Amino acid sequence: MAENDLENTEADGEQDEAAAPAKNKKKWIILALALALLVLVGVSVAATLWVLSGSDTDTESGPDAAITADEGSEAEEPAREAAIYFPLKPEFVTSFEVRGRQRFMQVEMSLMLRDNSAIGDIELHMPAIRNSLVILLRGQIYPELQTPEGKELLRQQALNTVREVLQAETGEPVIEQVLFTNLVLQ
Repeated sequence: MAENDLENTEADGEQDEAAAPAKNKKKWIILALALALLVLVGVSVAATLWVLSGSDTDTESGPDAAITADEGSEAEEPAREAAIYFPLKPEFVTSFEVRGRQRFMQVEMSLMLRDNSAIGDIELHMPAIRNSLVILLRGQIYPELQTPEGKELLRQQALNTVREVLQAETGEPVIEQVLFTNLVLQ
């Protein structure tokens, strides 16, 4: 019986030795696949970053391309000045008659411009600007102003109105944008 146990132990030992290389081989295969997957992910991320970094196919590559790009930008357009915001104070308040009910609109606006010297012209002609804006706001239809498209249309109309007044008074439409800083419909 002791001999049977010894034979069984020897047989188990041989099976373990035969199974050990198979287990090691599987571990190496899994490790190699994991490494290959990691390399693939790294290449994918690198390619994505390269594409998103702004690689232009239209421009030349190499050291001459940087010189050409710098020279071209200077010749095309001078540096853009910082934006200046001029608030129109006090805010505009107007009323509407909607199905027998009194409705109100309160609008705070700011003018965006780039030329600091134009602020004097805006202040000088503020009564004409405010008059034109009051007439514009008073002529609006309340239900249309409740949609985002209606508000954007009103903003565009306000921009055109201010530009027209300044064009007539100063000869230049110095305003770049009219921005609503607050718009309340009640």
